[in-house]
Amino acid sequence: MNWGSFEGLLRAVNVYSTAFGRIWLSLVFIFRLMVYLVAAEKVWSDDHKDFDCNTRQPGCTNVCFDHFFPVSHIRLWALQLILVTCPSLLVLMHVAYREAKEERRREKQGDKYRRKYPNPGKKRGGLWWTYLLSLIFKAGVDVVFLYIFFRFYKNYTLPRVVKCELPPCPNVVDCFISRPTEKNIFTLFMVVATCICVVLNLIEATYLIGKR
Repeated sequence: MNWGSFEGLLRAVNVYSTAFGRIWLSLVFIFRLMVYLVAAEKVWSDDHKDFDCNTRQPGCTNVCFDHFFPVSHIRLWALQLILVTCPSLLVLMHVAYREAKEERRREKQGDKYRRKYPNPGKKRGGLWWTYLLSLIFKAGVDVVFLYIFFRFYKNYTLPRVVKCELPPCPNVVDCFISRPTEKNIFTLFMVVATCICVVLNLIEATYLIGKR
């Protein structure tokens, strides 16, 4: 997947962010997006290939893998990163709408033109609400995905051995997860980074409300 567009989005949003927002962008870009691209994808690249069960019953390994890995960490993180950056795009669209509106007013009024938005990127009026709602949405997305990870993978950790007795397995079989310790380290790292981002979003929302 090409994440270059997300890097460009984060750089553009940085112009209209507060100090807390810039810290959040740095965390998302360095500690979440970069870690995801550079390391996490490779760690989970062999999760199905090296998921071994001590049986040769056809279909048993696939069924057990699907049971213990209902959704891949990588795909969940990718969806989470997409959803958590989309609200920032709404802020950019709102600023672009203001700039386009100013241009239409200038063309229509000519020499009598007076700017309605001297600084289109200043967080006042509707843009203030758009920015605030984007913060709440981003924090909500991260909290929801933390809950999803917790439900799918108890305590955000993977065991070394899991026991499976689902059909067509002939009996209770032991299945071994590839590199569980390394996966647990990256999972906990991403969880901690997500929690910090949630706190920053809430602090920034409080700052905006207090400043207004």
